[in-house]
Amino acid sequence: MTLPRQVLPDTFYMITRRCTQRQFLLRPDPELDNAFLYCLIVAALRYDVGLLHSTAMSNHHHTTIYDRIGTLCEFMEHFHKLTAKCVNSMRGRWENCWSTEPASAVQLLEGNDVVNKIAYGATNPVKDGLVECVADWPGVNTLDALLEGRELRAHRPAFFRDDGDMPAEVSITVELPPCLGDKATFFADVRAQIEKTEARHLVIRSVLGRTVIGPARILKQSWRASPDSVEPRRLLRPRLAARSKWARVEALLRSSQFQRDYQRARSALLEGNPIPFPAGTYWMRRFAGVEVCSPTLN
Repeated sequence: MTLPRQVLPDTFYMITRRCTQRQFLLRPDPELDNAFLYCLIVAALRYDVGLLHSTAMSNHHHTTIYDRIGTLCEFMEHFHKLTAKCVNSMRGRWENCWSTEPASAVQLLEGNDVVNKIAYGATNPVKDGLVECVADWPGVNTLDALLEGRELRAHRPAFFRDDGDMPAEVSITVELPPCLGDKATFFADVRAQIEKTEARHLVIRSVLGRTVIGPARILKQSWRASPDSVEPRRLLRPRLAARSKWARVEALLRSSQFQRDYQRARSALLEGNPIPFPAGTYWMRRFAGVEVCSPTLN
């Protein structure tokens, strides 16, 4: 049984989810890229989530969001459900699209942690030896939309009925929340990290005598294929990320306090003497209708 997750408003996350059996079900092509963006935008608009960045690799995605009102779980559920249905329809398959492992949602504590994860997601194709630079990735990578502050658009995939409830076209503006500070500084930090990563891996490939796979070969890969490498197993699944030691310590202390308060409220409920659950309680609030404390304003 996993520990309860605290879901609070005004929180940044990097979400990651892998395809079943590491298959290339998200391998780039115009139809797939459009469907991924469509489902992402629909879920973000429905649950008032700020979209900062997303990279769809061939067998997983990294998506950084700003959860304005504490709807992380509903957003992930809706996005992954719609995407799975579209992908299965396009690929002519019926089994689960996503790995049975739960999606990872890592809380980003400070502005520089958001910078780090956006740069991490954007440069994933470079670090995996697929392309030489971020701009060469032929699939979904919304970095340019973030840096330019422009809209992302997608049209309704063929999976959805023309006479159904899904809109024919959706759009969302990728923009920074004010709490992240000066845009120019933030974007400069993101660009600097990306350029540093691209330069480092160029040197590594030169030393090892390696070349990248390249966009043309990536687009020709079968979606039934999967990487030859062996995936590490039984690793830790972090719930937060922070370069600052003290921010990390404080967050871990708050998390421990939440777990204690949650267990105390759960025990009281089972004993027939209910007390409010701590702020950020998700599952019990949504499915059991328990009373939950309001978040404390900082």
